[in-house]
Amino acid sequence: MFDVLISHINHKIELDQNQIETLKSFFIEKKLRKKQFLLRDGEVCRHLSFVSKGILKSYITDEKGHERISLFAFEGWWISDFNSFINQEKSVLAIDAVEDSDLLMISYEDYENLTLTIPKMDRYFRILYQNSLVTKDHRLIVSNNFTAEEKYLQLVKNNPEMIQKLSHNLIASYLGLSPETISRIRKKLLFR
Repeated sequence: MFDVLISHINHKIELDQNQIETLKSFFIEKKLRKKQFLLRDGEVCRHLSFVSKGILKSYITDEKGHERISLFAFEGWWISDFNSFINQEKSVLAIDAVEDSDLLMISYEDYENLTLTIPKMDRYFRILYQNSLVTKDHRLIVSNNFTAEEKYLQLVKNNPEMIQKLSHNLIASYLGLSPETISRIRKKLLFR
């Protein structure tokens, strides 16, 4: 389960074998079945989770009971309600498994201790946060300024794994569109 995490880390920074063994001691392993919750809204997010296998989604549920997906986490991605995790306050997001998934989880206290014990990990997480901020800024621009078709085409271009692995209902929720709109866009693109 650690191979994916170590590979992900080593693409950003380089750890020696002793640091890798030390790093492993800070994580716990968890398996989730499809549709099993990692976090329910209103709970405090106690762990930052790395997806070693599977897919998770984070979302809010609107007043009509519809899911509004904010993030999918595929193999090699991190997921949490970051505000809840850092501030140890109630989560506004729910997180559950789209498919059976394997996770490596680190508590807030262990996260802090890890970055003190292996200072290079502080740089690793800084790189992740910078990339995350850029991605969120781009997503906000697309969400607020692009047509439905442009949103879908951006997703196809930038995240083809989503198109391949997720139902069009999940994609619609992520893009803030109806499933019918996604179907119309797909049909239109087929006949171009």
